[in-house]
Amino acid sequence: MLDAALLSAIHDLEFVARVTVEGALSGLHRSPFHGYSAEFSQYRHYRAGEDLKYVDWKLFARTDRIYTKQFRETTNARMQLVVDASASMSFRGAAGASKLEYARLIAAALAHLLTFQGDAAGLTVYDEQIRAYLGSRPGRAHLRAILTTLANTAPHGRTASPAALRRAIDLLRSRGILVLISDLYDDEDGVVAELRRAARMGHDVTVFHVLTDDEMTWPWRGDVEVEDSETGRRLLTSTTRAAEYRARMQAFVQRWRERCTAAGLVYVLATTTAPPDHTLKEYLLRRGRGPLR
Repeated sequence: MLDAALLSAIHDLEFVARVTVEGALSGLHRSPFHGYSAEFSQYRHYRAGEDLKYVDWKLFARTDRIYTKQFRETTNARMQLVVDASASMSFRGAAGASKLEYARLIAAALAHLLTFQGDAAGLTVYDEQIRAYLGSRPGRAHLRAILTTLANTAPHGRTASPAALRRAIDLLRSRGILVLISDLYDDEDGVVAELRRAARMGHDVTVFHVLTDDEMTWPWRGDVEVEDSETGRRLLTSTTRAAEYRARMQAFVQRWRERCTAAGLVYVLATTTAPPDHTLKEYLLRRGRGPLR
């Protein structure tokens, strides 16, 4: 397993992506993504001069007529990675990577995986608006552009996920895989509505819910002043509220899990202390249950 904090400190994001993918694929028999292939379409009568390798000889034995198989070329799998880079993603717990650093690791690994099996990856980075957009394309040159954009992304600004998601979805020109990577501190109903819309359009939708252990457990003792990283609002609280806080966080996570499940979306809780290859493998195993819709 790979330490998230160590990986986030390595500047060579392409190397980090490669080792994360290698760790995730260890023990998996196949990739759950389906790339370029040819699907059988129909039969037609053989014409003189056509390649005999397409003749269905079993059908000839049954009918005494020569037919050839025609195939329809299928498109590459296309994945659009939508990464929340708002100020709240800057938070770093006592251990592990920051939320944005962890999101960067997951996005880079997925882009690497898609590219090296001949499929297409794209990237959308947003806060209050879309900050960077790279359409889904195959090829190593495009992968480097994605990795460079991720490496140069810093957290700032407020979150406005519904509008950014809406734009990212509208820019998808064909059915594909949509992956949202965020802490989901936003308009829940608005985000779910856009994710449901993407699913209705035929996209395969996944949500990586990135949180730190500290956010989940509230480890602090005594009086604590907390500050909203996006609005600057401050609040004084204490250990006496810790139990209530934990209960509300558990409800927050469970609510997202249930809403994604009800909408037919894949939900992955990604804590920043979890080895990234472990998180990626969990996603691949879940997604590997069925082909791209």
